Amino acid sequence: MLQRNCYALQATLVGVMLYMFKTALVFPGQGSQSVGMLADFELEYPIVRGVFSEASEAAGYDLWDLIQHGPAEQLNQTEYTQVAILTADVAVFRIIQQQNLFTPTFMAGHSLGEYPALVCAGALTLKEAVNLVSFRAKIMQEAVPMGQGAMAAIIGFNEEQVRLLCQEASQGLEVVTPANFNSPEQIVVAGHTPAIHRLISMAEDAGARLAKVIPVSVPCHCPLLSDAAKEFAGYLQDVSFTTPTVKVLNNVNAQLYTSVDDIREKLTTQLYSPVRWVEIIKSLKQQDVELILECGPGKVLSGLIKRIDRSLDVISVYDTISLEQVIEHMTISSNP
Repeated sequence: MLQRNCYALQATLVGVMLYMFKTALVFPGQGSQSVGMLADFELEYPIVRGVFSEASEAAGYDLWDLIQHGPAEQLNQTEYTQVAILTADVAVFRIIQQQNLFTPTFMAGHSLGEYPALVCAGALTLKEAVNLVSFRAKIMQEAVPMGQGAMAAIIGFNEEQVRLLCQEASQGLEVVTPANFNSPEQIVVAGHTPAIHRLISMAEDAGARLAKVIPVSVPCHCPLLSDAAKEFAGYLQDVSFTTPTVKVLNNVNAQLYTSVDDIREKLTTQLYSPVRWVEIIKSLKQQDVELILECGPGKVLSGLIKRIDRSLDVISVYDTISLEQVIEHMTISSNP
C-alpha cells in the first residue's frame, strides 16, 4: 500500500512539474521545404501518413508523393509549397502530441507557419486550413505578375538602417519595405523588382555582410499584396474559426489572438505587413518560456531564435533523432 501511494505521489509531482514547465511550439513557413522531408518518421510513426492523407483529400492530390518524390520545381511553387509546409508542420506536432509529454503554453508561426499554429491550437481543422492556404497561395500569385516583385535578405544592418535603405531605394510607384524581422541583424525586404535591386546595391555600398535576392515567386508581406488582402478578407468570413485552446502569438503585432474576429483581421493584415519574429521571441522570453520546439522540416527558426536570444533552449523536431532529444529533455525536466 505504501509503495503504491509513493508511485501515485510521484506521478502527481511529475504531472504538476510538466504543467508548470512553460513550453512554446513554433512552426516554420515557406523556405523550409525539401524533397524527402519527414521520410524518417514514416515507418515508426504512421500518424504522419494519416495527416498527409487527410490533407491530400482536401487538396485533391497526393501530398506525400509530392514531398517524397518531387519534382522540386513543383514543390517550390507557392501553391504547392504552402499546403506542403502546412501539412508537414501539423504532422510533426501530432507526433509530439502523441508522446503525451507536455501541454504547450504558447504557439507561434513564422509567416505561413501561423496557419499550422492555428490548426494545432484548435482554431480550425486541417482540411479547412488546406483550403484556406490554397486560396491564399492562388491570390498571392495572381496579385503580382511574375518578375515584377521580389524579396531580398539583408544581413548586418538593424531595423532602423534597413528602413532608411527602403526609403532611399523606393522611387515613385516602385517601393520596397521590410517584410520579415527575422533577427536583430537579419531582415528580409520585399517590393517591386527594380527597387529591390537598388536596395541591394545601396546595402552593399554601405557595408552589409550580405544582400541578395531570395528565389521566391511572390513578394510576401508587402504593400504589393494589399489588393489580394481585400479578396482574402472576404474569403475568411466563410471560414469556421473557433477560439484557440492554446495561446497563439500573431505575426502582425506579436500579441496574442483575442477572438475569432481578431484571427480574421490579423491573417488579412499579415499578407501585406512584416513578420515581427524578433518581437514574438522576445515576448516568449518575457513570459518565462523554458523550452521552444520547432515543429516542421529543417532548422531555420531555431537558428533565428538563437540569434535573437542565445539563452533560450531550442530544439528543432524534424526527424526521429531530434524527437528522441525532446523526449529525453522532457523526461529529465519532469524528474522530481
